[in-house]
Amino acid sequence: MNKENENNTPKKNTVSSGSKKKRYINKAIFKAVKTFFLALLVIAVLGGAMGIGMIKGIIDNAPDVDVDSIVPLGYATTIYNASGQVTDTLVMAGSNREEATYDELPKVLIDAFVAIEDSRFWKHRGIDTRAILRAISGVITGKSSSGGGSTITQQLIKNNVFNGGRERSFGEKVERKFQEMYLAVKLEKQMDKKLILTNYLNTINLGSNSLGVKVAARRYFGKEVSDLTLSEATVIAAITKGPTKYNPITGQTANSDRRKIILQYMYDQGYITKEQQEEALADDVYSRIQNINTLAKEKNSPYSYFTDALISQVTQAFINEMGYTETQAHNLLYSGGLSIYTTQDPNLQQIVDSEVNNPANYPDTKYSLEYRLTVTDSEKNTHNYSEKDINKYHSETLKDGFNGLYQTEEAAKADAEKYKSAILKDGDTIAGETLKTVLEPQVSFVLMDQKTGTVKAINGGRGEKTTSLSLNRATDTTRQPGSTFKVISSFAPALDTSGATLATTYYDAEYTLGDKTFKNWYDKQGYLGWSSIRDGIIYSMNIVAIKTLMETVTPRVGVQYATDFGISTLTDQDYNASLALGGLTKGVTNLELTGAFATIANQGIYTKPMFFTKIVDHNGKTILDNTSPQTHRVIKDSTAFLLTDAMAASTQNNRKFASSGINVNSTSTRAHLDHMSVAGKSGTTSNNVDVWFVGFTPYYTAGVWAGCDENQTLSDNGGTSFHKDIWRKIMNKVSEGAQDIGFPAPDSVETAVVCRKSGKLPIPGVCEHDPRGDSTYTEYFAKGTVPTEVCDHHTTVTVCRDSGLLPTPNCPTTTRVALIVPSGQPKTDDSQYAAPSATCNIHGGVNPIIDSSAPTLGDEGDAGVGVAPKSSHPIVTPRQTGNAPTSADTNNEHVGAAPSPVIKPTKPDKKNKSKEQPSEATAPETTASSHIKTTAPTKSDTDSDVLHGPGVTNPRNDGPVATPGPSVSTDGPGGQASPILIGPGGGE
Repeated sequence: MNKENENNTPKKNTVSSGSKKKRYINKAIFKAVKTFFLALLVIAVLGGAMGIGMIKGIIDNAPDVDVDSIVPLGYATTIYNASGQVTDTLVMAGSNREEATYDELPKVLIDAFVAIEDSRFWKHRGIDTRAILRAISGVITGKSSSGGGSTITQQLIKNNVFNGGRERSFGEKVERKFQEMYLAVKLEKQMDKKLILTNYLNTINLGSNSLGVKVAARRYFGKEVSDLTLSEATVIAAITKGPTKYNPITGQTANSDRRKIILQYMYDQGYITKEQQEEALADDVYSRIQNINTLAKEKNSPYSYFTDALISQVTQAFINEMGYTETQAHNLLYSGGLSIYTTQDPNLQQIVDSEVNNPANYPDTKYSLEYRLTVTDSEKNTHNYSEKDINKYHSETLKDGFNGLYQTEEAAKADAEKYKSAILKDGDTIAGETLKTVLEPQVSFVLMDQKTGTVKAINGGRGEKTTSLSLNRATDTTRQPGSTFKVISSFAPALDTSGATLATTYYDAEYTLGDKTFKNWYDKQGYLGWSSIRDGIIYSMNIVAIKTLMETVTPRVGVQYATDFGISTLTDQDYNASLALGGLTKGVTNLELTGAFATIANQGIYTKPMFFTKIVDHNGKTILDNTSPQTHRVIKDSTAFLLTDAMAASTQNNRKFASSGINVNSTSTRAHLDHMSVAGKSGTTSNNVDVWFVGFTPYYTAGVWAGCDENQTLSDNGGTSFHKDIWRKIMNKVSEGAQDIGFPAPDSVETAVVCRKSGKLPIPGVCEHDPRGDSTYTEYFAKGTVPTEVCDHHTTVTVCRDSGLLPTPNCPTTTRVALIVPSGQPKTDDSQYAAPSATCNIHGGVNPIIDSSAPTLGDEGDAGVGVAPKSSHPIVTPRQTGNAPTSADTNNEHVGAAPSPVIKPTKPDKKNKSKEQPSEATAPETTASSHIKTTAPTKSDTDSDVLHGPGVTNPRNDGPVATPGPSVSTDGPGGQASPILIGPGGGE
């Protein structure tokens, strides 16, 4: 017993030790497996939470859906002009939607669609989980015949809310699918199954320009939908999978194959018997399909340019203000039975259309070509050609310098035939060809009421309009605005918040920024020295505009103001000097540029241009009221008036204050109106590609653009001024019978006499005696901005009477008025009148002297020269900078500095005025009243040297006024100098 126990004990211990080890191993394995599954569980939970979160986010972003936005509307939309006349009717393409009620739908048609599209339609609640799983299985196994997972409810939402499901990426498609399922469940809680099915059958595209089953029944079988047989119903149901591929006319084989599947599904699901299935299959149904369109054809007349623009604005309003998707907005607009009341004035529209399309308004008319050619070669490859290929053929093969324009339509057509003959090869077949000629140069015109923002008339191009929603050059095309943009980006912000005034001067001289040197359009006449912002507007001075932007405003502020003016096309690349000259990355539309100038005409308040006042649905309910448009203040009323006054002067015969023989004239005289005040700004871009004039009367603002669609120069195609003639003719007719009330001066404006060369208070007896004449004039200022400093650009110097140089002790002397100009600048008109630096070499002696005790008026040897007394005019050290002082000047030489006596303007006494009283400042005729009235340009043979701005006096010119030299062409009344662009994006 003991032995046995002794023998068994070790064995027992051995077993116990092995079992323990095994238990440890099992326990470790269990713990590892447990940890693994716990990790999987955590991952699954986290992944599920993330997935749920993502799905929730997608659902939260789903668009709102209500019954009204889902129902396909079959009513035409009517458009009314401002006189209550019907101008257009908006319908779906081909007027081809007619609603069928559920009672009109035959049972065989309903069963056919349900069988193939959604077999559990009558049972599910918007989504069918079985169908979804079946579809997933089909994707995994590659069995496309497994069917799709979308229910009829989902398809209705896809068509009416998601624009048919045209996503570009897989992610977008997944997002749409989740939203679609969510909305389907939501919709089925609001809408009866029968109504869902009816809406679906009235919505679907069934090919051959047929929307809905009612139209399809007539299109393919010439009968009402209620009379369709089983065989015919399955033909129509087969189209849904692909309106092109399964079209029973062009895709009969595919349609027939799918029709067989539908009949089988209907039999399997118990909708038809075997006999009915076989009878339908035996029917020669396709022989009965009519290959003609029995429906009313789309109307022949296209929509007007106004209606085109209206459609765009209304669509955006539905999206932005009502929360509709683009598809919902489109459906509501074209088939919602709406009444849209527009701002279009039929009489004004007729005036605009008549002048834009009047051949007499175009000195030269040519034609461009729109060409499309599709060729199938012998190997069944397709090749497409256009007018760009024709131009390339000219430049690379013919090398004939062709610019894309033809003298006649016949020449354009012949050239297309010539090109076609050159490229066609044996075995080629022409699959399609279209040819259209376009009148060049083209024009766009916008006319609006600046007080209300209502667009009264619009024209998007000359020539016959052949299609709806075609290219609208007034609203869709962006072009470089040229010098019109100087007012928007430079001068407006300078006057409004940057401390400048109309009198603020900048030195007009060659100007270089980086590696770019800027010039003026009148560069052949040289640079003119100190010039004001008023000058910059009237004479469209590039250097003044650029210096105003770069040295006073900054491009950042310029872009901000342009944006506030309603310009939406600026980019991050537009923060540069070219902004001042309208050299933009994308350009601007005529509509937005006209809206910007309407802001100035409306005392500085921007009103978004609008094409409609209200929209009423087919039940008479107003769904959009636009009678209170979007507005905001952009500039002060004083700024608006100052800009208006300067632009009014640009339409009159004015010549820049300069030496005899220099003829830089106002740039917009051809836009002057006969019996109505007008203000505006012209613009011309590089190589005379784009020309503009945007201006306004007390009642309306209008903008005209002219140019060639493919940017050919206007120098050889009608010139650069005909557009102003069109503007003038239209606005003269628009203004007929209206009272000219002028441009009222607001209480925020006052006047003061200043020196035009410094923009500061004149030095009595000095500024009046600038070598070129009296440089004083009366200017308008915003209250509180009248300058307090005295002119620092004029001085008096003692010179040798004979040589005009610094005198020696032996020289007979005289005193004259000289100009202070920046040092180191190239020659300008001012610099030739600067104080001399050389000493007279006629009378001997070398000591340069500037006599500090200059003789006063009446001293011997100073006959007739007006000079300030020594005590009132110390000699001024020439300034070293080329720009006028601003509010940031450290020397405190800025507008509105420490107060000092202000020189008030006085009315001229013409009877007592004489040459012996040169310091007497004359006030403008306009300052005697509260309105600016523009006067007709004089019809003289020479340029006028009189500025017609407020308080401008006649500058003295000792020599005769010269007529323009051979390098300057005439442009407008009074021999106005023609603008010539120099520099990128420059302008007149």
